[in-house]
Amino acid sequence: MRKRRIVLSVILGAVLGVVYIIGVGTRIGFAGNELFLLAMWYNRVILGMVIGFSHDVTLIASEKNYIVRGLLLGLVVTTAITLTSGFLDTPSFFAGILYGLIIDWAATRYG
Repeated sequence: MRKRRIVLSVILGAVLGVVYIIGVGTRIGFAGNELFLLAMWYNRVILGMVIGFSHDVTLIASEKNYIVRGLLLGLVVTTAITLTSGFLDTPSFFAGILYGLIIDWAATRYG
């Protein structure tokens, strides 16, 4: 197990989750959406955890595997929260996919 990768991924997911909350809260409002914003932050933490544990997952035989893996895991994890929220905030769906790429890149490079 690569403890450093997992810790880095979870921390990065939490930090990106805060960035996400600021962006979404600005778009849809903070008041009355606290539970939704918390759930979306938690989703980003889970995304970081999933990516942290995925080091040995090879989707393409290339040193750029992290790109495909990050995008795919971002898509899968973000789709879960997006469907349960009834697509309340569509930009967050695409942000989650991008966050998957960012987290996997950083975890692969520095983890």
